Amino acid sequence: METWKERGARVVRKVGAITIGQSPRVDVVPEMKEILGENIEIIEGGALDGLTQEEIAALAPGPEDYVLVTRLRDGSSVRIAERYIVPRMQTQIDKLVAEGAEIIVLLCTGEFPNFSSSKLILKPQVILHHFTSGIATGRRLGVIVPDKDQVEQARARWAGVGEVLRVEAASPYGPREEIWRAASSLKEWQAEVIVLDCIGFNLQMKREVNQHTGVPVILPRTVLARTLQELLS
Repeated sequence: METWKERGARVVRKVGAITIGQSPRVDVVPEMKEILGENIEIIEGGALDGLTQEEIAALAPGPEDYVLVTRLRDGSSVRIAERYIVPRMQTQIDKLVAEGAEIIVLLCTGEFPNFSSSKLILKPQVILHHFTSGIATGRRLGVIVPDKDQVEQARARWAGVGEVLRVEAASPYGPREEIWRAASSLKEWQAEVIVLDCIGFNLQMKREVNQHTGVPVILPRTVLARTLQELLS
């Protein structure tokens, strides 16, 4: 199957986007497309697509699980255990490659094992980690994750990236006040760089955290979109 098609004089490239929740991610993909432009088409799949509320509830994390937070199609958020959804993510990767995607991107900043595919798979967590490492060396690094049960995970993941580290919890899917509280805490701590460590944080949230703290703020979805742009231009 062709991985591109011509529309008039334009060549359109296909990117497959996998969310750990339900597709379409109307809260994420439109902002990425503004950066990518009209010549890149995003086709989507979700690890929780087709599941009932009861089936999704059965994927909740236990005490020892790696916790992930994601969005459902109705706009609500859920907590799920990584181990339950990795096989479902692989199924979606295979599906989107069959539909013509030439690159796969994961719409989640969590840590995942390697997936099997003949196409490139972009993991935002890896890209974000290296991008931030190149900026935050010798700086006070602040990180905001969606859930309090992810704080220790994040401390382990971001350890050593900056000179010192502080992690706060505030969900992009919850009350906006949580984000401002986390930003205020990082400002008081004197963070010099802040990472919004979830694909659910949007451009408006980034701008407001930047205005509130006065320091550079790194947003995963835009870092990911610009990486795609580099690979496909």
